[in-house]
Order: sequence, then structure tokens, then C-alpha cells
Amino acid sequence: MTTIRLTASQAMVRWLAAQKTETGESYFAGVWAIFGHGNVAGIGEALQGAQDILPTFRGQNEQSMAHAAIAYAKQLRRRRAMAVTSSIGPGALNMVTAAALAHVNRLPVLFIPADVFSGRGPDPVLQQVEDFADGSVTANDCFRPVSRYFDRITRPQQLLTALPRALRVMTDPADCGPVTLAFCQDVQAEAFDWPEEFFTPKTWRFRRPPADPVEVERVAALVRAAKRPLILAGGGVLFSQAEAALTDFAERHRIPVVETQAKSSLPWTHPLNFGPVGVTGAASANALAEKADLVIGVGTRFQDFTTGSWALFKARGRKLVSINTAAYDAMKHGAEPLCGDALAALDQLSAALGTHRAPAPPKGLKEAWFAAVDPLTAPPGEGNALPTDQQVIGAVQRASHDDTVVMCAAGTMPGELHKLWKAPRPGAYHMEYGFSCMGYEIAYAMGIKMAEPSRDVVCMVGDGSYMMMNSEMATAAMLGISFTVVITDNRGYGCINRLQMSTGGAEFNNLYAHARVETQPRIDFAAHAGAMGATAVKVGSIAELEAALARRSTIRGPYVIVIDTDPYPSTPHGGHWWDVAVPEVSARPQVRAARANYLKNRKDQS
Repeated sequence: MTTIRLTASQAMVRWLAAQKTETGESYFAGVWAIFGHGNVAGIGEALQGAQDILPTFRGQNEQSMAHAAIAYAKQLRRRRAMAVTSSIGPGALNMVTAAALAHVNRLPVLFIPADVFSGRGPDPVLQQVEDFADGSVTANDCFRPVSRYFDRITRPQQLLTALPRALRVMTDPADCGPVTLAFCQDVQAEAFDWPEEFFTPKTWRFRRPPADPVEVERVAALVRAAKRPLILAGGGVLFSQAEAALTDFAERHRIPVVETQAKSSLPWTHPLNFGPVGVTGAASANALAEKADLVIGVGTRFQDFTTGSWALFKARGRKLVSINTAAYDAMKHGAEPLCGDALAALDQLSAALGTHRAPAPPKGLKEAWFAAVDPLTAPPGEGNALPTDQQVIGAVQRASHDDTVVMCAAGTMPGELHKLWKAPRPGAYHMEYGFSCMGYEIAYAMGIKMAEPSRDVVCMVGDGSYMMMNSEMATAAMLGISFTVVITDNRGYGCINRLQMSTGGAEFNNLYAHARVETQPRIDFAAHAGAMGATAVKVGSIAELEAALARRSTIRGPYVIVIDTDPYPSTPHGGHWWDVAVPEVSARPQVRAARANYLKNRKDQS
């Protein structure tokens, strides 16, 4: 056996660079890195020597650079990924939130946090977290519950099995998610005689497991018997690249489709696309969901926002089907499982149904929905009232085209975009609402643009999320990555303020106006973004916003447009109850009234 002597870090980097996709590209598009004493000498030296085959990108914050890596994988439907490395201690722990986000959203990313010395000679080292009862525990054990695969590398040769296991998870349609390889810092620098064949390029195929024929027939029988079936399309449709299969299935069998926050499986203009469903859903979609006697989930986790906290599906005797590659999701809430790849399973089910067609869905629902909400996004008339978020969305929609990707993550915008944004094609709507992670937006916009440089990326973010995490704006400016950021400044956490009020609470600690501050803030977001290298402007009206948006194609690097908005209005149409527990006891009559309404709505949960 021919061997080559390399450090463990050098071997890992060389192996990562040799992993390929079916189209011949490198599976790993690069490594995001912030170096510290735990990884600069070992992993840092290895990455420096491999710059030509595995690019290294320098981030500003461990969490946000991991968000950029996750966004890259999501926009490319999990077909490519990135790795992220940090030092031990705070650097590693900064990435735990990002790992949880990737875990919830079933997205591949390789975390390589440095770890303590495996030999324990210099213990306790700088930034080491000591467990008083267990000498084997380190800070990196926090990654265990938010990783689909976790390993600690305490000997170089462990990489011979750990790395293939990592890629198996990241490329598996059912197990896909974050992988953590905690890499002891002394082991990073240790040499080993590696078999040369370990570095032979390997192509990873993304399997399409078919559904079990017995399950197919059981589900087909349910579809044939249903009078009001409904397809609930989730992110798995996009990950499976099953949009065409879903469209063909819906058309062939005349079954209406509603969408989770992973909307864009069908163009918004398709006659069978009845829009977004659930807590932030359209009236057209929720009307169908309430009366559906069979709900067919395709690639969805059945999150509470999708199901209206399981109070949305009200039809007596309603049955649930779940088409999913992961048995964990396919079996949720007593669903009849159809466990398999979305594209393959839809084709199998369609063949089993033959010429069967469901009764035609009701007419007029979709038209009535747009008649109700389109005026909300129209340009405002004359006056000095602050713009609403709906009007901001309307301006961005009018400025968008087929290559535009609108993205967001937390606060007011996810709900408003879910209801109002008209996605023209798959991949035109990019929402992180599995974890709804504030601060995700700027880094995610950068990751999307890195994944698809030709796309027009527009990031919608509130002032609250922007304040939480914005440092990768500087990274984007340094790398010359172009995208547009629309900051809606409502001077606080407007979304949670409205939730607080809806549950009977007094306005408190969300908007700055109701927080314990000596002076109301006058934050110049345009100046702040400009200081990090962005081109930035503040606009005073929707008309000025539209003019600013029209200039975005001429600007290189991040382009930031700031607009003040009214924190109170939200789309009054559509939507559904959401289970947010209201106190049983309160001196406030508003809370007591909200509690009575809460108990009434809970009776619909099933």
C-alpha cells in the first residue's frame, strides 16, 4: 500500500477537496474560517497550502459566516455545501445557533470547531470549559443535540472513517443536516502515513429512494376516496427538484396546492396554486385546508405555523398523508406514510391513481384573496403617513423580475412576505422560517449570491434583526458580492410588539418607545452600512424606494436602502390562530379576555 505522510489537518483538507458532485464540481465550495489559537497552526496552515483547490473565506463572526455557508447549500438545493472552522471556546460556541438552524432546516454544513488537547498535558488551556464531573466533556459537546452526526477527532487515523461518515450524512436525503467534527488541536498537527487511495476523487450521488409499493397503494386508496383532497407543499419539493412532478401530479389529478414558507414550488399564477397556508396563510389556502378531508403533505415538517398549531384542519374525519424521505417526518401526527423521495413518490402515486381526478376545487377563492390584499401593496396616495411593510413589499415586488430572489428570516417580514410575495418560479423565495433566526439575513443574502451569482438577491430585514448581526456586510463589500438590502426601521421589535398586544399584554420592552431607555435612538443605518463598505441610502417614501431599487443593477457590492415604517399595521386578511399560551391569571382585563379566546381556539386542535 502506497502512503503519503501528512498532518491530520492536511489530510482532511486534501480529502475535502477531492469530493465531487455528479456534475463534476467540488462538493465543498470552500471553507469559512476565523482562526484562533485552537486552529490557526493546524487547520490554518493546511488551508493556506490548499487555497487553489479549496478556497478559504474569512468571516467576521462565527455564527454569521456559518449562516452564509448554510444559505449557499439551501439555494443550491443541498447539492453543494461549505465547511466552517473556528477556534475552541467562544468561537466554537458562536456556531451552535447556526448548527441548530441547519438541523431544523435539514441543511448540510460541516462544522470543524477546534477542541482541547487530546493528550491533556497543558490542561486547562485557554478558552477550555471544564466539566467538574466528566473529564471527557468539552464546550463542543453543545453541538451534539444540534448535529446529525458528531465526532471528536482524538487520533489522526480516525479521519479515515469520520470523514466518509460526515459526507454520507450531508448527502443523504433523509438524514441530511449539519455534521460536527470537533478536532483536538494537538491532533491537527500530528502526522500520519495516509493511504494514497484515501484521496482518490469520489463522486457523491444524491439518491432518490422510491416509496414502498404497499404504502403507495394505501395512499392511492385514500386519494380515491377523498372528496376534498389538498396538497401541502414544503421545502422537500425543492430539495428533491420535484416541482415539475408536483405540477404534473396536481394537474393530472386536479388537486389544489397550498404552500408552506418554502413557497415557489408552483408559480403564483398557476391556477391550482391557492397560496400560502397556515398562521401567515392566505384566506384562499386556509379555506381549503379547513375543509380538506385529506391533507397530502409533500416534503414538509408540519410545523405549527403550517398547521395553525394543528387547529387548521377542521374537517370531521380528516386524514393526513406525509410524503417524505425521512421516516421521522413521514410518521408525524398519525399520518399515513409514503416514505421516499418526493419526485419518485409522486410519480409512483400518480401511476397508481391512473386517470382518477378529484372534484374541482371551489372557484373564486384565489381571485378574492388578491382582490383583498393587492390594494395593501399598492403605492400610497399623497400624505405624510409612514409607509407600511405591505407597501414596502409592493415596491420591491414591482421592481423584481424572474431572476429576483427575495429572502428574509425573522420579525414582521416573514409573515407579510408569505402572504403577499408573488414568486414567479422555484428558487425565487428564500425564507429561513424553520428556526426564524434573527440576524441571519445579511449573511444569508451573501451566501445566496455566492451560490447563484447571476441572481438578483434582495434581502428584507427589520432594524431589530439588522442590529443583532450585520458584520458580514463588511465581508460582502471586501469580496465584491452584490446584493440589495432593504432595511425597514420600525424602531424596535414591531412583530413581537403586535403579538404582545394580541395576547392581552401591554406594550412593553419591544418598541424603543416602550422600553427603559433614557433617549430614543436615532440610529443612522445608512451611515453604519456605508462605514462597512456598502453603498447606502435612506429614502423617505415608497416613490423614493422604487427609484432607489431601480438603481441597484448599477452598484457593485452590497447596496443598502433604509426606510422608516409604521410598526403597527399588518395584513388584516387571511391568517390563522397560533398557539401562544396566555397567562391563566392576570390583573389586566385584556389578558383575561385573550385567555378566554385562547381556550376557545384550543378546542380545535387535533
